Amino acid sequence: MKNRFKPLTLATVVACAITSTHLMAYEAGDLVVRGGVTQVATDASSSVVAADGSPVSGAQVDVDDAIQLGLTLGYMYSNRVGIELLLATPFKHRVSGKGALAGVDVAEVEQLPPTLSVIYYLNEGAAFKPYVGAGINYTMFFSEESKIGGGADLDDSFGLALQVGADYQINERLHINASARWIDIDTQATLTDTALGRVTTSVDIDPMVYSVMLGYTF
Repeated sequence: MKNRFKPLTLATVVACAITSTHLMAYEAGDLVVRGGVTQVATDASSSVVAADGSPVSGAQVDVDDAIQLGLTLGYMYSNRVGIELLLATPFKHRVSGKGALAGVDVAEVEQLPPTLSVIYYLNEGAAFKPYVGAGINYTMFFSEESKIGGGADLDDSFGLALQVGADYQINERLHINASARWIDIDTQATLTDTALGRVTTSVDIDPMVYSVMLGYTF
């Protein structure tokens, strides 16, 4: 009886391990939806501000951080390779002066940064799934408001996006996700009819974008 029991027990353990691994693995055709908190942590730098074409010595601008609801939609081409779209509710940023313009509120602007990436999972079958990704970002600026009079306009931006992240599987369908992205965002800012005339500057925002989300696999 004991001799029969041991092989049966071993077979049961192996079968459970295989089944568990299968349940933790992504498969081709899976749809992965996540929602949670996303922060845009800017690393902004600007060219010298120009007024009516003349540089204002030492005058630059900065862009503050913003937090909003984030959403990702993913499709798995295989158990390791997928495509992912990052979406969010609008981020609102304050543009402030620095250097010769320190302490001046220059403008306020909203933006949406949809980002399409190809991601690659470094392992399969485990509950903890780290991945890397690369793609392209399109940032749309809107609701621009000048704080120094007149109107404001910021050009939209195309740029590279790189990311690292990880899923931790809670069960077959649910997982927790954390990710960090670097996004190349550059814009030309123009303020018209201000007290300084027509004000222009080029701004490299280049943020780190951090997300913590809850995900579901369909």
